[in-house]
Amino acid sequence: MTRRRWIADEVVGNTAALLGDHALHLSRVLRARVGQEFDISIAADGHSEIRRGTITAISDHRVEFALGNQIDKSSDSISQITLLLAIFKFDRMEWAIEKCTEIGVGRIIPLIARRSDAHLVAASAKRVERWQRIAREAAEQSRRAAPPEIMLPVKLRDLDQALPTASTIRVVLAETPAESQEARLTEVLQSSSTGEAALAIGPEGGWTEDELTWFREAGWIAASLGPTILRAETAAIVASALAIDALS
Repeated sequence: MTRRRWIADEVVGNTAALLGDHALHLSRVLRARVGQEFDISIAADGHSEIRRGTITAISDHRVEFALGNQIDKSSDSISQITLLLAIFKFDRMEWAIEKCTEIGVGRIIPLIARRSDAHLVAASAKRVERWQRIAREAAEQSRRAAPPEIMLPVKLRDLDQALPTASTIRVVLAETPAESQEARLTEVLQSSSTGEAALAIGPEGGWTEDELTWFREAGWIAASLGPTILRAETAAIVASALAIDALS
């Protein structure tokens, strides 16, 4: 039977701990006991390792593990796919975050777009902690070594400061007829020599013309996922899967 994997909240030497609700789920819901063994993921500096962890102390708000040998001798690199999600309905956005985490996205940036609902934008900063928890749980369920980084919402004009290195290929997914005829996402990514990509997914209703102009002038490549119009959450999942496959 495959051991359950947990992503440590705290690591000091050869001791790791789960904290807060993370610990509560293990202690109360799963009824863990001292002496039980689990796989513990420890992430740092863009890499991670999985070690055997034995519970040494347990309470509702803290579970401590003694760390043993490394299970996987090769450290896992965190994916270099950055997903920019224009803010849309939270239930669908949370579903997209969960599924894109399972696929292997490395970073998710909520983006404040012109057509993002104003009430959702106002509430978005307070949702980041929840989105981080959803991503962590999805990462543990899918046995990823680390969850994606979930950043604070940003406006389009501040986007460059939030993105990774300049070598990252930057693609805006567009569904307007003029843009969608330019290239398919897989064609754009396969022609790239870098293993890093940033993918921008628009809100319900799509990007405005001035936003598409901003992307073009900032050096982003417009691409399409095909002839049909996808919901934002579907586009996020399809684009992420294609990008990881093309750049792996």
